[in-house]
Amino acid sequence: MPARPRSYRRSMNPTYATLTDRFTDVVDAVPNWLAASPCEGWSVGDVVDHVVSTQRDFLRAHTDLAPEPTTADPAQRWAAHRALVAQVLPGLADVAYETPFGPSTVGQTMTTFYGFDLIVHRWDIATGAGLVAPLGDEEIDILEAVVPTFGEHLYAEGICKGPLDVGPDADRTARILAVLGRAA
Repeated sequence: MPARPRSYRRSMNPTYATLTDRFTDVVDAVPNWLAASPCEGWSVGDVVDHVVSTQRDFLRAHTDLAPEPTTADPAQRWAAHRALVAQVLPGLADVAYETPFGPSTVGQTMTTFYGFDLIVHRWDIATGAGLVAPLGDEEIDILEAVVPTFGEHLYAEGICKGPLDVGPDADRTARILAVLGRAA
């Protein structure tokens, strides 16, 4: 895998950059975009499109964006979107705005909420595509910190299914995925 451009890493929050690197590694390895994902009714390609469109919708609320890529290939859409984020996020990172959870910045939201999305959907894409992409301790730490802040919103329509039961011997990965309605 080629190294990520230095300018990309310097232009973004290091955690967000690391999460996009990991997400990209999985996206670049997907052999079949039509494979079913763990997200009910979505293919792995649909999951990539969801990540791109939700991030674009959020960023569009804070700045003008170039037109959305017209390619049907999810990997190309992700690559174009990732380049766009690397271009616009440095200028938006400190922009403050009010959220339903209190004040935040664009950069903080990209790292926390959209970072959460990158972690969970990387796992969804890998699982659906038959790839091995385990959650690392740092990613589980992020999920365990962010998930409680969502409260009841976590289980709203279109977010996560209700939590699953896991046994007392379940590891951290199985426990956090179960909270997100996913079976490890």
